[in-house]
Amino acid sequence: MKNKNYFKYLLFVTILILLSFSVKGYSQSSDSLYEKIDLFSEVLETIQNEYVEEIDEVEAMDSAINGLLQSLDPYSFYMNAESFEESQSETSGEFGGLGIEVSMESGVVKVIAPIDDTPASRAGIKAGDYIVKINSEQVRGKTLMEAVNLMRGPVGSSIEITIRRENLKKAKVFTIIREIIEIKSVISKMVDNKVGYLRLRAFNQNSSNQLKKEISKIEKNKKLVGYILDLRNNPGGLLTQAIEISDFFLNDGEIVSTRGREKKEDRKFFARNGDKIKGKPLIVLINSGSASASEIVAGALQDQKRAVLLGEATFGKGSVQSIIPLKNRGALRLTISKYYLPSGKSISDVGVLPDIKIEEEGEDFFINTETDNQLNYAIKLLIG
Repeated sequence: MKNKNYFKYLLFVTILILLSFSVKGYSQSSDSLYEKIDLFSEVLETIQNEYVEEIDEVEAMDSAINGLLQSLDPYSFYMNAESFEESQSETSGEFGGLGIEVSMESGVVKVIAPIDDTPASRAGIKAGDYIVKINSEQVRGKTLMEAVNLMRGPVGSSIEITIRRENLKKAKVFTIIREIIEIKSVISKMVDNKVGYLRLRAFNQNSSNQLKKEISKIEKNKKLVGYILDLRNNPGGLLTQAIEISDFFLNDGEIVSTRGREKKEDRKFFARNGDKIKGKPLIVLINSGSASASEIVAGALQDQKRAVLLGEATFGKGSVQSIIPLKNRGALRLTISKYYLPSGKSISDVGVLPDIKIEEEGEDFFINTETDNQLNYAIKLLIG
């Protein structure tokens, strides 16, 4: 084991650096702050001396840092150098995934949304599921990055996921085969030769260009009466894409604003003239898996009276995270601002509520199938 005095010095310096970042509304005196640092040092030293097993000092420090960050919100966390490098690396075929966007809640991993046509969605994982076990390991007590790393693995290898779901009394176990996750952002089709259906799966760098091309194709149909924009199980992505795609359906008005602790994070974004569907009726489908950028688009179109929202309340992720590199080659993923809709409402925790509430029917509900009651209801509204 390393020299104890060195460990105490490392602990003191680390906690001092962490707590030197003042939290909004923090008003405790400096004396009280140093008392807490001394207390934390005493606790760690006691654990080091008395705990039943020898502790890993580096892991203990990483856990302390993550404990501070995760006390702020579910989306802020620390990545050590190894985790940060993995998060930046391009998938080259060596590793596979499940196809889910996740966050932390109450010490376990919560599914924001399964991505269409991925192992997770095909297996039946749903938005709002809580992952409590990964293979035989309990998730509680692990950081988000640790849980995500457990879910990664070689393409073709299997993984066992145990989930808890609100309306199920017992935990449910899924065995899933990992794959390379490739997402085509936009799919489209004509329904009854009258309705343009646009399914937006994610907000990546090419989403707006793909959506624009699909709209141009559909607009050539002379019998077109309206559009359905499907944002269900879309976990979000780039803010710039959310703004540009909202602008496709608006001629003017505010789209979204961001407000942060620093004035530089306070911004407003407005639509420009040029509704690409020329004022035709628009229905937006949403559910609990519609998060972040999806909520910006849905909320803007609702507030500007441009679309009718149909489905279920959205996830409620109305915050902006920034990746901040650190001197140790690790990084912080830190919430720096929040989104606000044109009405001034915050998306955080509350989400966007539908104008017409239609719940998904049954455990075997799948998007864009013959039994998709939400899509079928939207089609009837447009066709009459």
